Amino acid sequence: MKLLVTGGAGYIGSTVTTLLVEAGHEVTVLDDLSSGHESAVPDGTTFVKGRVQDAADDVLGAGDFDAVLHFAGFIEVAESVTQPDRYWENNVGGTLRLLDAMHRHGVGRLIFSSTGTVHGNTDQHPITETAGLAPLNPYAATKAAVDLMLPGYCAAWGLAATSLRYFNAAGALLRPDGRSCGEQHDPESHLIPIVLQVAAGERDTLALYGDDYDTPDGTCVRDYIHVADLASAHLLALAALQPGEHRIYNLGNGAGYSNLEVIQAVRDVTGHPVPVVRSARRPGDIVAQVASSAKAIAELGWQPQRPALRDIIGDAWAFGQDRSR
Repeated sequence: MKLLVTGGAGYIGSTVTTLLVEAGHEVTVLDDLSSGHESAVPDGTTFVKGRVQDAADDVLGAGDFDAVLHFAGFIEVAESVTQPDRYWENNVGGTLRLLDAMHRHGVGRLIFSSTGTVHGNTDQHPITETAGLAPLNPYAATKAAVDLMLPGYCAAWGLAATSLRYFNAAGALLRPDGRSCGEQHDPESHLIPIVLQVAAGERDTLALYGDDYDTPDGTCVRDYIHVADLASAHLLALAALQPGEHRIYNLGNGAGYSNLEVIQAVRDVTGHPVPVVRSARRPGDIVAQVASSAKAIAELGWQPQRPALRDIIGDAWAFGQDRSR
C-alpha cells in the first residue's frame, strides 16, 4: 500500500514506519521535526518536512494514497497543563485539517495514535475499551476528542478508522544496520529513559514525583509495552480496517509496575546506582493504569513478544549506549 505517516520522525512513528517499510509498503513521512529527528526516518521512505495543518493537503493531493497513520501530536502532559491552547490547536486542529484533506483526495483509511490516559483514574482494572472517558489533563482530552470525532466521520463518509490507545511505550527497536528506533525527546519526560540517564551519569538524581498514592508502595503504577510490540499492532490494525467503522483497541501488557519497581529494575539491568530525590506530586498524573488488550488479541491476532520489564529496559539501555559512543 501507499501510506502517509504523519509524525513519522518521532519515537513511535519512526518505529512503525520501519516495520511498514520492511513489510514492503511505500511510505511517505510528514513531520515538522519539532520533536522528531530526521535521522530516525528509515531508508526507503519519502520525507516531507512540514506541519500537518499546512502540508497534508498538498502531500495527499500529489499521489494516490491508500491510508494514513497519524502520529503527529504533542504528548507532554505537564506542558499541556500550562499550554492547553497549543495542544488543542495542534492535536485536534491538525487532525481536523488532516481529515478534510483525506476526504478531499479520497483517502478512506486511518490509524490514529491515541492514549490509554483518556480513561483517567478509572476504577476498572485492567482497563478495557468500554471504560469511560475521564481525561485528567489537556493532552489526554485532545486525544479523547479525536476518538469521539471519528465515529461521525466514519458514518458520514464511509471512513475506515481505528484508534490505538497506548499504555506507556518504552524500549527500542534495535536494528543490525544501526538505524535503531528509541526515545530521543528533548527534554525527556518519560520515566524509563530518565532513569536510564541517571544510571548513565547524564543526570545526577531522579526526581520521584509523589510517594503517597494509594498503591502498594505509594508511587504511580503503569503498564509498560515494548515499542516494537506496539508498532506491530499498527500493521495488523491497518489490514483489518473496515469502511464505515471506527474501532478502538487498548495496547498494553496487562501488568503494572510502580515507579519504584522501574527504578529497581534499571539498577538491576544496568548495574549502576540511581539516586532518588522525592518530590511533590505533579498535576495531571494518573495513579494507576493497567490495560486489557484482550480485544486486540482476539480481533487482530496481536501478541506482545517482549513483555518483560527487564527486556524493555535492556533494549532502551542498549539504544542509549549506542547513541553515546
